[in-house]
Amino acid sequence: MFNIVLVTPQIPNNTGTIGRLCVNTGSSLHLIKPLGFDITEKAVRRAGLDYWEKLDLHVWENLDDFFANHKVSDNIHFATTKTDKPYFNSTFKSGDFIFFGSETSGLPADLLAKFTDKNITIPMTKEGRSLNLAVSTGIILYEAIKQNFIEYKELM
Repeated sequence: MFNIVLVTPQIPNNTGTIGRLCVNTGSSLHLIKPLGFDITEKAVRRAGLDYWEKLDLHVWENLDDFFANHKVSDNIHFATTKTDKPYFNSTFKSGDFIFFGSETSGLPADLLAKFTDKNITIPMTKEGRSLNLAVSTGIILYEAIKQNFIEYKELM
């Protein structure tokens, strides 16, 4: 249904939670290296990720590798705290790619600058700096599903 793209994720528990989210929503998960953890079968099994084999997982060597294999235009969204455009003002379509950056540094500045009209954010109070990566992914992914629910119901 949707494509979740994690650029250099650092915390395995976040990626595991997002993987479960993707399985339960029929979404694909794209991981852009370098990763801050091991995703070998043994490591995944040890972490208790019994659903990992059901995940539509794609691992890319870097952003250039990803973009060389995907045509992007209006089908991309970049989650960041560095914009004022709320995610719920974006139009999501089935098959869209929703990008999230690493827990420590977010998405690369040059990527955000290249696609400024595709940057989206989750509104927060001044006291907040950011949300957990898995929480942010869930918030935005379910807005995308809400906007496409008639099509999504066919997957249920």
